[in-house]
Amino acid sequence: MATRLVQINMKARDHSALGAFWAAALGWEMSSEGPGVTNLEPEGFVYPDPVAVCIDLVAYPDVKTVKNRVHVDLATGSAAHHAELVTRLMDLGATPADVGQGDVPWTVLADPEGNEFCVLDWRDPIRDTGPIATVVVDCADPRAMARFWGEATDWTVHKVTDHNAVLRSAKGVGPYLQFLRTPEVKTGWNRVHLDVRPYPGDDVETEAARLRTLGATAIDLGPDVPWTVLADPEGNEFCLLSPA
Repeated sequence: MATRLVQINMKARDHSALGAFWAAALGWEMSSEGPGVTNLEPEGFVYPDPVAVCIDLVAYPDVKTVKNRVHVDLATGSAAHHAELVTRLMDLGATPADVGQGDVPWTVLADPEGNEFCVLDWRDPIRDTGPIATVVVDCADPRAMARFWGEATDWTVHKVTDHNAVLRSAKGVGPYLQFLRTPEVKTGWNRVHLDVRPYPGDDVETEAARLRTLGATAIDLGPDVPWTVLADPEGNEFCLLSPA
C-alpha cells in the first residue's frame, strides 16, 4: 500500500481572487467543486496524475501572520524567462518578500495574501517539472522526513543530507518534494498543507493505520470532516483523502 501526493491545500481569505492569481501565474484552469473552494489544475488534466500536484484553495477567515512552512518554487528556463516571469507575477499582484534569504540567485515573492514562493534561478538543474518545480516543506530533520514520506508515499527518495531531502514521483514526472532544514519552530496550524490519496481499491482506514505505524499521528476534527486528518512526525498536518 502507498499514497500519492495529489494536491496542495491552501487556506485563503478570498479563495476566488487568490485562485485567479495562481491560475494566471501557472497557466492553469480554475474551477470549483463546491462553496468555499477553488480548484486549480493544468488544462486537459485528468486527476489524479503525478505530472502535476494540483492546488485547492479553501475559504478561511484568519489573516496570515507567520511564514508558511510549505511553499512552492516556480521553474524558469532562461535568464529572460526568469525576468519575464517575475515581472508578470508582480503585475498580477505578487510582492517582493524577505524571509531572511540574503543574497541568493532566486527571487522570493509573496502572493496577494502573503504566501511566500520562489522563482528559481534558471541555472538550477531542475527541469521538465511543469510550472511548479518543487513543493518545499520546512523541517528540523530532513533525514527523518525522508524516511517517513518515502514510506508514506510511492515517491522515490533522490537525495538525503542534513540540509535537505528530495523526493519525486516514481514515474519521474511532475514536481519534486523537498524537505528543507530551517531553524524556525512550527507554531499553530499550517496555512498550506499536503493532501495524499491511496490507490483505487485500497482502504482508507487500513492506510491511516499504516501511516500511524510509520510515525503519523491522528487529528480529530469531528464528524463533519469526511476525510482523515493526520500529522507527520514533525507535526505538519496533511489530509488522507478517499482512494481515486
